[in-house]
Amino acid sequence: MVDPAAVPDADAAPAARAEAAADAVVRTFGGRALGLPGTHLARVQAPAPPAAGLRRLVPAGPWHYWWQAHYLEALLDRAERLQAAGRAREAAAALRMSRRLARGIAVRNGLRWTNSFYDDMAWLALATHRLGALGGGAGTPRQLTAALVSAHTPELGGGLWWNRDRNYKNTAATGPAALHFARLGERRRAQELVDWLRGTLQDPKSGLFLDGIRIRGTEPALDRAVYSYNQGPVLGALLELGGSANLAAAADLVEAVAVNLAGPDGVLRSHDGGDGGLFTGILARYLAAAAVDPRLPDGPRTAAADLLHATADALWAGRGSLDGRPVFARHAGRDTDAEQPPGTAVGLSTQLQAWLVFEAAARAAGGGISRRP
Repeated sequence: MVDPAAVPDADAAPAARAEAAADAVVRTFGGRALGLPGTHLARVQAPAPPAAGLRRLVPAGPWHYWWQAHYLEALLDRAERLQAAGRAREAAAALRMSRRLARGIAVRNGLRWTNSFYDDMAWLALATHRLGALGGGAGTPRQLTAALVSAHTPELGGGLWWNRDRNYKNTAATGPAALHFARLGERRRAQELVDWLRGTLQDPKSGLFLDGIRIRGTEPALDRAVYSYNQGPVLGALLELGGSANLAAAADLVEAVAVNLAGPDGVLRSHDGGDGGLFTGILARYLAAAAVDPRLPDGPRTAAADLLHATADALWAGRGSLDGRPVFARHAGRDTDAEQPPGTAVGLSTQLQAWLVFEAAARAAGGGISRRP
């Protein structure tokens, strides 16, 4: 286990935990894309596997475009947190790294912004729009927004296709796209997407959003899998759109998450490693938005904050060490060294997830939301 003294006051301060996780992820996984100055990218595991030739210049492992989009969001969380704390120089450095990361993503992606998955593109559209809003770039590349518009079709009643095969529409693509369009001011399209999600993929029993719908034979068939991350961008879109109906739906969704996606200890459910290693971190980002939104009643705001604090506490309590830096379990509440014995490779997704949870808990704490006794 990590000596708590290695991170001063981290057990008392959510912001200090977030900074410790940020520093660990950047130092452990970060590097240049293709060795090019002015770029940044994260390798997908540490320690990196041996590589030769040009592969030595690319952060190791397969290309996970959408993981990098959430890395960009985490860096922007860091920049905003530091700016709010009056640490302007460090905030500016985080923003510069964010700009280099956006450039590195395009370089690693073959000098283009798009790929074959509309959910991936929606995540990067959100992150680059936010980067632009913070003064770190030009905003969302038009190719990304155009791709998302093209995926919004009337088949199956609306919603977005998951990928260019166009045989499956899902929450993973439609939720973040709805939020992106809402942030662009395209409120009618965003509301259409939210209404489709609520009418087609929201489970009336649990209140949670199912994974997706496809045509099987001649009939539509639901994929009833439930993942934590699918709830997050829908919550974000409801809050961004506002209005009494959307805000009431947002409050209900927070309650559904608390009832169905957390254990008796209030810790959010995780989805192991790989892609699933990011899922609960994504949900945490939007729970933080709910926790600090004064338009919501105190009940759901406090419930959102409680989920974040309990999950952050559990991740921090079970932390281990990698090269003298904190490393976190795939599942909050487990001991990291038992789950990932020292000397084994650690995946970027789970460490990025922990960082996102700590940033979200810090934002909730900064918004003045106290825990239930």
